[in-house]
Amino acid sequence: MKKRCAWSEQTESMRIYHDTVWGVPEYDDQRLFRKLMLDINQAGLSWQTILNKSEAFDEAYDSFAIEKVARYQEDKINELMENKGIIRNRRKIEAAIANAKAVQQIQAEFGSFSGYLWGFTDQKVINLSYHEQADIPTTSPLSDKLAKELKKRGFKFIGSTTLYAFLEAVGIINDHVDGCFRKQEVACKE
Repeated sequence: MKKRCAWSEQTESMRIYHDTVWGVPEYDDQRLFRKLMLDINQAGLSWQTILNKSEAFDEAYDSFAIEKVARYQEDKINELMENKGIIRNRRKIEAAIANAKAVQQIQAEFGSFSGYLWGFTDQKVINLSYHEQADIPTTSPLSDKLAKELKKRGFKFIGSTTLYAFLEAVGIINDHVDGCFRKQEVACKE
């Protein structure tokens, strides 16, 4: 039996997410934005809730197409507030719009959202070592710095804890526990 991070053993969908998506270095702006928005919607909830609603989120938010979400108006906000398949939190919905606009500004200034994010680590994965899930922090100096920088750039509903989870999920921080079969698979060698 393969050893996995303890959190992934809760359900089959969590195992699949852990084994195929979580921690894999991501460089696509569209996928990075989608993941950031799902992490923002997860704030205060379980990740399982977001996994269960991910298809509904994609449908409701036009697959999180940055250019489309940036153009959402009040009628679309109202439509999303009525959608029982997603998290109906007006602040989170408005954050998606503001964040899409902020991503567009970053793309214009830096060429890509990916390049901007990975620039905080000199384009390298931060491989960390933890024996137990309980040892892994929920924030770091990197997530603190990134939260501060993104807020300055107009991002909403974003904090260090959400950003730490995002950095783990998109592979900027490799927090698979020691012994997890995925740890070496997603580790980028220098």
